[in-house]
Amino acid sequence: MKKILIITALMWTFVSCSDDILDIDPTDRVAENAVWIDENLINAYHNELYNAIQHGHKIHMQSKATDEAICTITWDIGNIPAGSINADNITSVANTAWNGGGNVYYWNTGWQYVRKINIFLEKMESLEITIDNKERMIAEARFLRAYIYFEFIKRFGGVPIITQSYEMADATGISFPRDSFDECVEFIEEDLTAAIPDLPVSYTASDANFGRATQDVCKALRSRLYLYVASPLWNPTHDTQKWQKAADAAEALLNSGYSLYNDYAKLFNQPSGTANSELIFARTFSTANYHSTPMNNLGRRYGAYGGWWASNGPSQNLVDDYDMTNGEPPFIWVAGVKTDNPASGYDPQNPYVNRDPRFYSTIIYDGALYHGDLHEMWIASDGNSWGYDSYKQSSDNPRGNYILRKFMPETQGISWQEPYTQPWPIFRLAEIYLNYAEAMFELGDEDACREYISLIRERVGMPAIPATVTGEDLRARLYNERRVEMAFEEQRFWDLRRWKIAMDVENRPLYGIEILKDINTGVKTYTPVKYLDRTFLEKMYLLPIETSEILKTNSTLSQTTGW
Repeated sequence: MKKILIITALMWTFVSCSDDILDIDPTDRVAENAVWIDENLINAYHNELYNAIQHGHKIHMQSKATDEAICTITWDIGNIPAGSINADNITSVANTAWNGGGNVYYWNTGWQYVRKINIFLEKMESLEITIDNKERMIAEARFLRAYIYFEFIKRFGGVPIITQSYEMADATGISFPRDSFDECVEFIEEDLTAAIPDLPVSYTASDANFGRATQDVCKALRSRLYLYVASPLWNPTHDTQKWQKAADAAEALLNSGYSLYNDYAKLFNQPSGTANSELIFARTFSTANYHSTPMNNLGRRYGAYGGWWASNGPSQNLVDDYDMTNGEPPFIWVAGVKTDNPASGYDPQNPYVNRDPRFYSTIIYDGALYHGDLHEMWIASDGNSWGYDSYKQSSDNPRGNYILRKFMPETQGISWQEPYTQPWPIFRLAEIYLNYAEAMFELGDEDACREYISLIRERVGMPAIPATVTGEDLRARLYNERRVEMAFEEQRFWDLRRWKIAMDVENRPLYGIEILKDINTGVKTYTPVKYLDRTFLEKMYLLPIETSEILKTNSTLSQTTGW
């Protein structure tokens, strides 16, 4: 059931006063009644709605809230791996935190923009002037509301459905019960269905309009939505009709004119506006509106703060999950124990040779050449010297001896003065392939699953998944393919939860690598070292709502189960 209400956490913008003496236009800002009679102001209001869509180019990336990176802080986002997150400190991982919070908690921003979108839609119904592209703008607003609601349900389950804005005085006494998860899914689908006819089919990544909603962007959101709906967290009975819906939603984009970009590294490190056949939707940047991701993640040699500041050094856990070039994983799990895979040819004392090319595009390791610089993370066996990129040299170098390479420019200068504009990918074709492969696997079509996994691997020259890999072994390869292909793209944290395997994976310790260099022979010895014990509790499959928000509603808004 749809309720008409507004959450009190929202910023109350455009609130009028009932006292006549104050019913005048302010002189220090644009008044509400001026916005809706000026096409330029309407466009500006509408453009700002896109700030509802978050990006990962922030100090704290979501990767360190999961097993992609070693979080070396115990506060803020460190509350997640420590298992100490709760309803009183959940805002420490909010997208509004000064460090970005890994975009984990999205409650306040989401509701703020739901209200702004509802205001926009209401004003469009009563607009007294004629404006260009009115129907398209309405459709974009409905897409944005659908996107926000998806971000809500993957974090909190069902939330209140809001279809109208309220003046502050009118909001008194309104209750705030949640709608169900399924009702929210239906609401998202309604907005997407309504939006699609009035949107262009697509924009290319080099188009000035790229980053706006299109029909294909709506379809990509629908694909992700139904994948989550069908997953074990929300489909414990394995209802195959839900998996069929997920398969159909992904299939709708398989032949829509996109193709896998031919260079995995350049897919992520080129400036906004660069032609890119794989991107369906992204948050773009400009030299006036840029980010500093390289400076937040690279090491001391560039004056960057990838150690103590961002503490986003990739984990050994992730490194271990990149296959060998013969197609075999270097490790396998047997009865819950991680074991060397003898078929892989992996040499633990030469660990970076013959790995999946995506490893070299994602991670800077000891001996890697980046930006013309040889990176060295070793420590001498007598402890008296070390490589310049070792944590011993500076706390600005990540503790685990790996540095993030994905999103890092190869040719652009590296300094705090550089305006970086690499886009943040939100939907790309590889994800659609993975969504389709997963849905087909769950429907029993393992051939289709292997086919679409193998198409992604083919892009980087990796062997296809053999027909002999079936059943749960194929599931493991499917899950791992998504892990390495989508690393650091804000997928892993949610994947582990929707798959209902976080109680296992998110309770595993995180490792880095220790590299000792013999002072006499120069031979290096590589030893994985545990750096972080982690805690994941059953209730953490969903996030709590901050206590103050529950209290504001007189507890008519229920807390997430378990919290």
